[in-house]
Amino acid sequence: WGLPAERADALHRSERAALAAVREVVVTSPTTAKLVAADYGVPAERITVARPGCDPAPRSSGSRSDVPHLLSVGAVVPRKGFEVLIAALARLAELPWRLTIAGDLTRDPGEAARLQASLSQHGVTSRVAVLGAVSSERLAALYDDADLFVLASRFEGYGMAYAEALSHGLPVIGTTAGAIPDTVPPDAGLLVAAGDVDALAAALRRVIADADLRRRLSDAAAAAAHMLPTWRQSGAIFATALEKLA
Repeated sequence: WGLPAERADALHRSERAALAAVREVVVTSPTTAKLVAADYGVPAERITVARPGCDPAPRSSGSRSDVPHLLSVGAVVPRKGFEVLIAALARLAELPWRLTIAGDLTRDPGEAARLQASLSQHGVTSRVAVLGAVSSERLAALYDDADLFVLASRFEGYGMAYAEALSHGLPVIGTTAGAIPDTVPPDAGLLVAAGDVDALAAALRRVIADADLRRRLSDAAAAAAHMLPTWRQSGAIFATALEKLA
């Protein structure tokens, strides 16, 4: 996402040629498996799904505030849809909320600049903290202080940040793009079409305004966390794929 069409086409041809030369392909989700088979011509019997592992985490304590704390985690690149999120939150000016964005600001300096411009344009600069990349310890503290996880991705091949949010028992608001529905169960979050500002704003309004709904989603997220694979389980699947080639 975000690449010029000519560059994207060249990469697609290169990747298709590379995949045609391999005996086994390991992917991170059932959705990505279907994409690799349909768009890259890889036979289904040569594809193994090994979802990334997710370390167990303590359930988030929450902000313990009357102002719900939203957390968004991801590199600031076009694919993550941060401008869609800011536009949606700008429509909820009358509601109490604050947002923290944690993610690399150096991957796409132009997109980072557009994010800052969007905050100013929508008048929400004082309510949004853009931290850039943070340490694992700092990220764990941010998850613990959050009441709600939100990420408006335009595509995910798995959605590691969504899985991490579930592992902390956080309600999730996201999109239906790519493999996100593979990761986020329907009772643990609200998923809307990617790029739909109206739908995202409506979902945010529901969850921000309804503490009981947040609790129900949180309980379902905590239950879903027990279904996430561990790194040991993921490694075992990957090892089995390698053993097939021996």
